[in-house]
Amino acid sequence: MARANREQRLQIMLEADEMRALDDFRYKYRLPSRAAAVRELLKRGLAIVPSGEVAEGSRSQDFGVLGISNGSRFLGADGADE
Repeated sequence: MARANREQRLQIMLEADEMRALDDFRYKYRLPSRAAAVRELLKRGLAIVPSGEVAEGSRSQDFGVLGISNGSRFLGADGADE
């Protein structure tokens, strides 16, 4: 199998419960690494995410892996909270 040419690095910080959720997903689907699990989750998420925009004033910390946020929300195409 040809090796992917991955030249970009992405670093993210996760809380302990988010890391456990990532590892649980990885082991459930027998993925070879955390990086492979993240790529698979990104692929799945991008395939189903509705079009829309982020609420004005949102910050990175407003977007949690497990659906926990501090108030900012993703706005759907119609402008309503998702």
